Amino acid sequence: MSRQTTIFIVFGVFVIGLVAVIAAMMPKEVNWSPTYEPRHKMPLGLYVLDNEAPKLFKQQEIKKFSVTPYEFFDDKFDYDKHTYTTKGTYLDIKDHNTLDEASAMELLYFAEHGNTVVLSMKDFPPVLLDTLNLRLSGDYFPADSISFRLKKDSGKYWYAKGAGYTAFDSIEKSGATVLGYQNTPKGEKPNFIRVGFGDGQFLLHTQPAAFSNYYLLKGSRHHYAEKVLSYIPKGNIYWHSGLRNLSTSKLRFIESQPALYSAMWLGIVGIIIFILFNAQRRQRIIPEIKPVRNTTLDFTKTIGNLYYQEGDHHTIIEKKIIYFLEFVRTEYLIDTYALDEAFVEKLHLKSGKSYEDIQKAVGLIKKHRHQFQSTEADVIEINKAIEKLRL
Repeated sequence: MSRQTTIFIVFGVFVIGLVAVIAAMMPKEVNWSPTYEPRHKMPLGLYVLDNEAPKLFKQQEIKKFSVTPYEFFDDKFDYDKHTYTTKGTYLDIKDHNTLDEASAMELLYFAEHGNTVVLSMKDFPPVLLDTLNLRLSGDYFPADSISFRLKKDSGKYWYAKGAGYTAFDSIEKSGATVLGYQNTPKGEKPNFIRVGFGDGQFLLHTQPAAFSNYYLLKGSRHHYAEKVLSYIPKGNIYWHSGLRNLSTSKLRFIESQPALYSAMWLGIVGIIIFILFNAQRRQRIIPEIKPVRNTTLDFTKTIGNLYYQEGDHHTIIEKKIIYFLEFVRTEYLIDTYALDEAFVEKLHLKSGKSYEDIQKAVGLIKKHRHQFQSTEADVIEINKAIEKLRL
């Protein structure tokens, strides 16, 4: 290793280390991204709820899954008995609706069969709102915080970061029961309702921030979340954790740490510069090695010319017939034992070739199978007939 290269490497390591130390000393910015993921410890994650869930849902089995509700529940539907093989509550807490139309329809079907669907989102799938005769409104008002309360509870709980302004605007046609309210410029509006559907029910809540780490650990706001979740009936809970496409890879961890991320890019830039300055040719040119030539086609032509020059026209015709019938068996899966009208009809239907062309080719095949003397004209005639069916 040359002296210049050594100096370059030492300088690069020093710069990367210096940047990492400076970044580590800087105050870390709080990430307010509304992920609502059970494994996230950021303010608007659900790490606290995930850890407290066994206490909130005593003697209830909690099953997390990351596929779509359609994929998850469709596998649990017995089409012979027209019912689900499992019963319980579907729980989904998201900042905004992430359900596709097929999943929304599956949840309607799931509730209709005597189950409960709990959704806490700032908006809901349009097909769900249409089916349940619901309408949302989002009246914004310049206030630092917004208060929530439950219908059976006189206490108010105030929320700021992460809280939304979405509420239910019209519920009369749905026959819904109001379970909670939030304050708006036009007075209180429902933000938590129960809607019966079939033999089951929907519990719809428009404020997912109430279940986040930040508010569960702040003051007495955890009481509000506990009371909302207390409406979930006893039984299995199927929690859509939304972990699809999330990775626990080392690269994702590096991206989440500003110091490591900066150091990684400095390292990459340093390596590129090192390569540009040191990528000199250090060996002779590697000679080009031509690939081995495929001589199968040449061999086939040679054998064909041999038969042709010897005047063995019958053998050529015989080979053409053999290869054509093998083609029919492998391409169209038709038995070639009996070349009768049924065979002609099947080949016509499967290949889409002219019925008359197939009849002509079959007739020539039958003729030359029992004829041991053939001419060059015979070879040309049967070749044209067969090629019409192969093209």
